[in-house]
Amino acid sequence: MAQKIKPNLSLAQIINMSMGFLGIQMAFGLQNGNASRILQNLGADVHELSWFWLVAPITGLIVQPIIGHMGDNTWSPLGRRKPYFLIGAVLCAIGLVLLPNAASITHLIAANVLLLAVIFLAMMDASINVAMEPFRALVGDMLPKKQATIGFSVQTILIGIGAVIGSNMPSWLTKLGVSNVAPEGYVADNVIYAFYVGAAVLVLSIVYTIVTTKEYSPKEFAEFEATTNAVEEPSKFSDMFKDFAKIPALMKKLGVVQFFSWFALFTMWVFTTSALATHHFGLSPDDTKSPQFNEAGDLTGYLFGLYNLFAIPFAFALTPIAKAIGKKQTHALALFSGGLGLISMFFIKDISMLWISMVGLGFAWASILAMPYAMLIDAIPQRKMGVYMGIFNFFIVMPQIVNGIFGGPIVKNLFGNMAIDYVVVGGVCMLIASAITMFLIKGEGKEDPKEIAEEIKTVHF
Repeated sequence: MAQKIKPNLSLAQIINMSMGFLGIQMAFGLQNGNASRILQNLGADVHELSWFWLVAPITGLIVQPIIGHMGDNTWSPLGRRKPYFLIGAVLCAIGLVLLPNAASITHLIAANVLLLAVIFLAMMDASINVAMEPFRALVGDMLPKKQATIGFSVQTILIGIGAVIGSNMPSWLTKLGVSNVAPEGYVADNVIYAFYVGAAVLVLSIVYTIVTTKEYSPKEFAEFEATTNAVEEPSKFSDMFKDFAKIPALMKKLGVVQFFSWFALFTMWVFTTSALATHHFGLSPDDTKSPQFNEAGDLTGYLFGLYNLFAIPFAFALTPIAKAIGKKQTHALALFSGGLGLISMFFIKDISMLWISMVGLGFAWASILAMPYAMLIDAIPQRKMGVYMGIFNFFIVMPQIVNGIFGGPIVKNLFGNMAIDYVVVGGVCMLIASAITMFLIKGEGKEDPKEIAEEIKTVHF
């Protein structure tokens, strides 16, 4: 059978198939900006936060490879990846409603409020992973190699928009008159209502992608790979473990980069609220309920929204920058900028100037969400796209697990609960990731500048 070439998709088609990422990242932005705040409102100490945050990477570690494997071997009337979008969206929306109401629910059932919050957080994280992994695989399924960078860049743009909305929603509601003061043992109304909005947007955006996107059939996939059988024999679940042993060498090297990059990101997500409260607002580490602490929580959401906002133009810029200096160099430069951004938070005492730190983090975030996948996609067999994208997620969740276990004790015992010092450590880790990218990852070599030019033309730069 002659091998068919995947057709180029229009920019509108690429946006449609990734629109659900907007809702996913709005949920993710709400979680990143408010989970530590919610847990501290409910009674958690700062050195315990990283332990509670372990829920996210552990669920990702388990869920993403399994969902990837199942997606590779699924075909339903709804499609290959779309059933998982829908299931993940519905379950995550339920988690978004329940998490900020954990204290109220304890009055209905006899349960420890922090334990209940962790259960709801785990539900959210597992559901986000169920929905998120298929979106990464869908880019590999639907796009030819030359559109890979733009495919992941569009996802980055939608991620940025969703995260900006999610991160800022509590502070926007505060400006509309919704209280941001948390009663003793409860969560502030602005956070609760923001999570409700996030649940609605998540479901609607996922449904939009399902309705507007048609996946290729098994027969079409066979033609793209020039195989003789329209439907290959589904791989067994046990084959997933064999796939681990066969991961491409490039994935291993990029995995080292991902380890240090995501160690830094996890540090930022977990400890920024406490870092701002103690270093910039001058509060005691034990103060987790005052109006000033909740103001620091709102500021965290605002800053997280900013770096996601800055990530949007950087996502558009990734393709022409990669054309000029190469994908490897682009990613290294972005990580270097992100490292400087995190470190600068220690030295910038004026909270009105912290936006400067977010510029570098925006560049790093845009590249982290796109470049490793764009570099990797051609090294992954089409029929294993889902499972290998899930396996690649191991290099994202493992640093978070390591950080989650040791981060809290380090902040408590080495830094006297001054979280800003650990944020600086995160910045150093991102600088290390930049150096590894430059010296460990080989240049693309075979990349055709004309293909990159076509990507640029696609987005009308």
